[in-house]
Amino acid sequence: MKKIIVLGAGLVGKAMAIDLAKSFDVTSTDINEDALNSVAAHGIKTKKSDLSNLKQLADLIRPFDLVVGAVPGFMGFQTAKTVIEAGKNMVDISFFPEDPFLLDELAKKNNVTIVTDCGVAPGMGNVILGYHNKLMKINSYECLVGGLPVVREWPYEYKAVFSPIDVIEEYVRPARYVQNGAVVIKEALSDPELIPFDQVGTLESWNSDGLRSLIKTMPNIPNMIEKTLRYPGCIEYLRVLRDTGYFSYDEIDIKGVKVRPIDVTARLLFPKWKLKPGEEEFTVMHIRIKGEENGASKTYQYNLLDRTEKATGTLSMARTTGYTCTAAVHLVAEHKFNRKGICPPEFLGESEDDFKFILNYLKERGVNYEVDISSK
Repeated sequence: MKKIIVLGAGLVGKAMAIDLAKSFDVTSTDINEDALNSVAAHGIKTKKSDLSNLKQLADLIRPFDLVVGAVPGFMGFQTAKTVIEAGKNMVDISFFPEDPFLLDELAKKNNVTIVTDCGVAPGMGNVILGYHNKLMKINSYECLVGGLPVVREWPYEYKAVFSPIDVIEEYVRPARYVQNGAVVIKEALSDPELIPFDQVGTLESWNSDGLRSLIKTMPNIPNMIEKTLRYPGCIEYLRVLRDTGYFSYDEIDIKGVKVRPIDVTARLLFPKWKLKPGEEEFTVMHIRIKGEENGASKTYQYNLLDRTEKATGTLSMARTTGYTCTAAVHLVAEHKFNRKGICPPEFLGESEDDFKFILNYLKERGVNYEVDISSK
């Protein structure tokens, strides 16, 4: 049985470890003992480790066949580099800000497969686009996605299942999209738009930097955009905080003590963003792909509405993100996907067999993408 180590035992890391343990010998590792105890309660082996210590990390992963990355984004690049240098395959959801292709040559040199950004968006959206890009001439790709609490609680009407600093990154990182073949860069939270969604109501979309690798790997598509969804009114609070400097990484002096505003903000916001026991959330995603297929205009729309799994309490964002990643783990571990180097999820979608495997894998776990096809 293949041995797999999951780096990070947070809400998503835990869901992935539980899922993978059905098929593999899994170990979960984290520095947080409470998180490890929560995973261990499911009969999974755990190991406490400081994953920011790269030498310790290299020693830790040596006995394993494959590594799954679920560390905060600011740790992701160096973590992936360490895994590559150790000669291990990896599937990662850390969404680090650096360009993953900076590690491509090193990964190929070490003959390893590194699947990056393998969550829901980026992640499953890329897989879907990669599949259709092989079959049609695409003119436009639009992805609207968000994870939200069922109960709207003042003032932010939002709950986080990731590291709070990773969430804040969405609000400060410049948003890149492609329009008429040119890359456009705007500030995050720009161009808000109210959009109605069945079974959810009206949500507000805004520019975020979710295209990531697609800008480089899909130069043939002239129009691509990804937008994040929140409850209406939320972004005004975030703009005020951002523009006042609360999200800044630049140290300021407070009575002789150097502090980064983002660290203080994250510490203050996380209790307000943390889901209370029993609280439920949902993930909504709409993907629209327009182009020409077999000489005719064709539009594919993928719709996802996933909710917290009541029986287990597994959060929707953990399911939609985590199970996309664990599906990819199966493909890599079982040698169905063997491409070497840095492999963003769109590379997974290029194979019809791999694409269908991922969709079926998700469906078996109750994560269903409904597809509408039209000729307009």
